[in-house]
Amino acid sequence: MSWDDDDTTTVFQVVLNHEEQYSIWPTDREIPAGWRAAGKAGPKAECLRYIEEVWTDMRPLSLRKLMDASSNP
Repeated sequence: MSWDDDDTTTVFQVVLNHEEQYSIWPTDREIPAGWRAAGKAGPKAECLRYIEEVWTDMRPLSLRKLMDASSNP
């Protein structure tokens, strides 16, 4: 069974990078450099639903800051 399978029994955790972009990662593997746990773990579908709820602005953090700075001279 692969991670891409919707019915995988692998437990995932939601991870977040320095640009506040979200992904999922298996809990039995070390989180890659540049990513950190976001505090949510569970089945794949549950983690993906969580990301859909909390990641409402898809722009990277650096772009959001740049756009905010340019709109507030």
